[in-house]
Amino acid sequence: MKQGIITKVAGPLVIADGMRDANMFDVVRVSSKRLIGEIIEMHGDKASIQVYEETSGLGPGEVVESTGAPLSVELGPGLIGSIYDGIQRPLNEIMKVAGTNLTRGVDVPALDHNRKWHFTPAAKIGDSVCSGDVLGTVQETNAVLHKILVPNKTEGVVENIKEGDFTIDEIVAVIKSGNDSKEIKMFSSWPVRVGRPYKRKLSPDILLTTGQRPIDTLFPLAKGGVAAVPGPFGSGKTVVQHQLAKWAAADIIVYIGCGERGNEMTDVLNEFPELKDPRTGNSLMERTVLIANTSDMPVAAREASIYTGITIAEYFRDMGYTVALMADSTSRWAEALREMSGRLEEMPGEEGYPAYLGSRLAQFYERAGRVIVNGSGDTEGALSVIGAVSPPGGDISEPVSQATLRIVKVFWGLDANLAYKRHFPAINWLTSYSLYTDQLKDWYAENAAPDFAELRTRLMSLLQDESELQEIVNLVGMDALSAPDRLKLESARSIREDYLHQNAFDPTDTYTSLKKQVLMMRAILSYYDKALEGLNSGADIEMLVGLSVRERIGRFKYVAEEKINDEFEEIEAQLDSEIADVLKRSDD
Repeated sequence: MKQGIITKVAGPLVIADGMRDANMFDVVRVSSKRLIGEIIEMHGDKASIQVYEETSGLGPGEVVESTGAPLSVELGPGLIGSIYDGIQRPLNEIMKVAGTNLTRGVDVPALDHNRKWHFTPAAKIGDSVCSGDVLGTVQETNAVLHKILVPNKTEGVVENIKEGDFTIDEIVAVIKSGNDSKEIKMFSSWPVRVGRPYKRKLSPDILLTTGQRPIDTLFPLAKGGVAAVPGPFGSGKTVVQHQLAKWAAADIIVYIGCGERGNEMTDVLNEFPELKDPRTGNSLMERTVLIANTSDMPVAAREASIYTGITIAEYFRDMGYTVALMADSTSRWAEALREMSGRLEEMPGEEGYPAYLGSRLAQFYERAGRVIVNGSGDTEGALSVIGAVSPPGGDISEPVSQATLRIVKVFWGLDANLAYKRHFPAINWLTSYSLYTDQLKDWYAENAAPDFAELRTRLMSLLQDESELQEIVNLVGMDALSAPDRLKLESARSIREDYLHQNAFDPTDTYTSLKKQVLMMRAILSYYDKALEGLNSGADIEMLVGLSVRERIGRFKYVAEEKINDEFEEIEAQLDSEIADVLKRSDD
């Protein structure tokens, strides 16, 4: 053991002398309480350590021991359904050991080393395998088949493999390479700051369907893409992330509560096990890993929770799964970086944040992507990252929001005014954007509708025209508008209230398939086109605005999926007959 002596304690920062044999990012045990820390700076034999637990009561002269290994996570069966703290300690197990009053220095293994799992071989004796190949599987939950992969930098011939019930410490296979034999267990560990390797990255040209209309239609996220959800307190960031966790086309969900308020994190921990997975009908926890790190936990652990979460997500991506990672919120992590930077007496950047804030955020987000994973086949895996940002007062000109926007390709800007009007999801359609739209054009044409891009463009232009017309209305009133402009306003209102407003608690409206989204857009635009034709033929604007079919178009979102085609045809027929009736009455 490499030992040093504490010379200074400043909040989560501990400085120790005599650490010449230790390395950067080594995990250390601090004092007789054996608090977990990580070396973040070395000057000669003096190490600066960020401690992931409360440091009150520590003083100079106490011993620091280096474990000689970087901060790593245990990866294997037992991850799914677990609730961890920022350094991958299972909260349920900690409670059994320490009770409800969490004591410091508790050391609990991340995975259950006593539980037996049924291992089913996928490879045979004599097979040639390389790193990333599937050796066997474990049915971890009803929803997740856990694949045991050949470890990194390992290849050779399978010398021995057996089916049966094993703990994760038992040997399930032996791979012979030359004169060496490597024993394979069902778990491995991986340093959290190192991205897991893959063969190559693919272009983000497949939609990650979410069933949320404002997202899928206007501001889409590609599989393997990165998105930011900035918004002030109460604007619905957590609701958006819950909806994505439940409905996004992802096999595995990793949810990181990074420095959120204790009550918000408690809501997540209580709600997620109760959320029904629409795929299986069972609890959503059967394909979820939760990392809980609240604002009253030591700030340094926020950084660890971000890296722990993305490493677990990469592990499942390597099995060929589509993984969605929710980080709520990266602003709290940035605050932790700011505090540690201040204590290290580094030169501050903008608003006191460290100058390297942007590069740290980029290192995190660039680990997302749709990739061909390691292995002898061409298996595809995807990791999409959705990061919530909590700018103080909702001001996105602050450094964390700006640094994030320079990295991510999708910006779902949540608007407090929309949230106060009970318009959810409160994504502002005038400030949000997605840079994946052009890359996804062909995918939409093939999988949704050939003219999907045109429908989307028309929706957006009506919304933009509405914002310009609204300024005129605010100045001089509705009477100053021409009849076509009035129709534009009414159609845009229909888009806002009937299409972009989506009720997360309504069993039908909570999820909308792409097919239904296309029909809803067609219904709204069909009303606009036919009413405009009617206007040009001399119809009265008041009559066109008051058509009873408009209410039916508005209620289209509550129609069950199996009835949408019939409903659309009936709406079209009713629209034609009502406009013909208006024209007839106008002629009379």
